[in-house]
Amino acid sequence: DIVRSRYGRVAAFVVLLAVLIVNVLTFAADLEGGGAALGLLTGIGYLWWVIPLAIVSLALLIFGTYDDVQRFLVVIPLAFISYVITAFMAHPDWHQVLVDSFIPHFSWSRDYIAGAIALLGTTLTAYAYVWQGVEVSEDSPPLRRLGLVQIDATFGAVGAGITFWFIVITTAATLGVHHHRVETAQDAANALVPLAGRFAGTLFGIGLLGSALLALPVLLATSAYVVSEMFGWSGRLNAKFFQAPRFYVTMLVVAACGCAITFVGVTPIRLLFMSSIAGGIATPITLFFMCLAARNVDPSGKWRLSPWLAAAGWAVTVIVSAAALIYLYQTFTGKS
Repeated sequence: DIVRSRYGRVAAFVVLLAVLIVNVLTFAADLEGGGAALGLLTGIGYLWWVIPLAIVSLALLIFGTYDDVQRFLVVIPLAFISYVITAFMAHPDWHQVLVDSFIPHFSWSRDYIAGAIALLGTTLTAYAYVWQGVEVSEDSPPLRRLGLVQIDATFGAVGAGITFWFIVITTAATLGVHHHRVETAQDAANALVPLAGRFAGTLFGIGLLGSALLALPVLLATSAYVVSEMFGWSGRLNAKFFQAPRFYVTMLVVAACGCAITFVGVTPIRLLFMSSIAGGIATPITLFFMCLAARNVDPSGKWRLSPWLAAAGWAVTVIVSAAALIYLYQTFTGKS
């Protein structure tokens, strides 16, 4: 809404497409990821779980309230504890982990750049910070609580970053050191067998399912919010279906498109990677307008983003943009 009112409908439409296309791809990828996780846990093929997962996500949003969704999203991240546990079970060289975490090495190889843009894309995908804005909007905290909102957002970002760090450590200590190539969720689970024995599939499945369940309703909700804001429709999660039909129909369309993509035949791991690449390419667009708006949205300057935080935001935007441009250059020229 800010982009449309300040920078025009064309700019807003570009942002809308950047968010919506990646959301649909990511929703499909997480449907397959959740299905693969349930397949590991039950032994039933992942495609059988795709439509039930979509229906559960839609039901939570259509029949529940914003508070119901919020409570659900607060509990689900507990599943990520499984990744923290496996990181310690893998017994990595913690000194080397710390050195490489803060002094990373760089490579211009295609695999390295593709991995980098996928990591950035899955971490900074637009739906994450769109949802942050939705939360603040729905909660409508008074300005005197702004400091608490900032603390909450900071702890959320740091917590997510730490969890992501443990996922990277677990992956490196299991798949990386043995140079395992992962094509299926079962491949990833098998790599944990030396650590967790027969519970490897369960441990990996819980973490993967938690990731999917956390993302699916958020992806649908953010899609509905950005489309509604673009076209000036009324709609929010506390509204009933008959009060905001276009808002909820948008969710249904996104869910239908996501389900359709899952039946194209792309495997869960590959689709998750592809959606992360798409997120990495589209993220610079949304980051650019978010940083632009954050400094200019308040004419009085009283609530304007601080210069140092704005500089940090632009630095992240430049880094992600550079990674996306290098990836696109290598993809279209065939050069590394």
